[in-house]
Amino acid sequence: MNPVVTAFFDEATNTISYVVRDPSGSACAVIDSVLDFDYSSGRTDTKSADAIVDYVRAENLDVQWLLESHVHADHLSAAPYIQERVGGKIGIGDNIRIVQDTFGKVFNEGTEFQRDGSQFDQLFVEGDSFHIGQLRGDVLHTPGHTPACLTYVIGDAAFVGDTLFMPDFGTARCDFPGGSSETLFASIQKILALPDETRIFVGHDYKAPGRDEYAWETTVGEQKARNIHVGAGKDQNAFVKMRDARDATLAMPKLIIPSLQVNMRAGQMPPADEKGDVFLKVPINKL
Repeated sequence: MNPVVTAFFDEATNTISYVVRDPSGSACAVIDSVLDFDYSSGRTDTKSADAIVDYVRAENLDVQWLLESHVHADHLSAAPYIQERVGGKIGIGDNIRIVQDTFGKVFNEGTEFQRDGSQFDQLFVEGDSFHIGQLRGDVLHTPGHTPACLTYVIGDAAFVGDTLFMPDFGTARCDFPGGSSETLFASIQKILALPDETRIFVGHDYKAPGRDEYAWETTVGEQKARNIHVGAGKDQNAFVKMRDARDATLAMPKLIIPSLQVNMRAGQMPPADEKGDVFLKVPINKL
């Protein structure tokens, strides 16, 4: 059985969220949802998440999973907001604990911040499987961009998060704490070992030069043949040299500071103070 996939593109963060549906029933999963956030004012909005909620309700779907491919550094997760309205268990990779330990220190979170992944309903490891109705999903651990990155293989579809982009744009950066270009190359080989006809759904698209439209679906075969960073037989040494040089030129994502603090908590804001107000921290010279 192969899933029915509906994409939701958030232009503010170039993120694609997905509703992945069992074609024989109403069960579905939501992958990599977005909570809108205006950093300049500190205000959140739920327009992007509401589009998913409205779709789920209009189609009478049963949300069983809210899956995160990793701790995103470029947008805030809306998983708790969606969970409150339409249900589902929030899942992420077991190595979230490494990410929580790293950034718990960066943001000086103290002992009250649990670094055991307990904020999530399910922690996945390599080889785990899960079900969306009659659909089976399998978990590949694909670190390199972050230590906790997963690829969810559901039927003939692979949801790769930030590991791969469209073939004309390449691959994810590896310069965040815990990232590694060598590790990313090995992870990509896992994905490219899937059958050529496997559909690949990417987590972001930025319209490569010369392309007029956003795109988010490709195949393993197309990636192997045409990906500008790893396709056509490019070897690990060439990839690592290119990736590390390119990463050295990249600025930090605009929303990395709020995103990490929220996403390592499974999409929850930091605890409110005694007045009920919520604050995010800005670490100086830490990132």
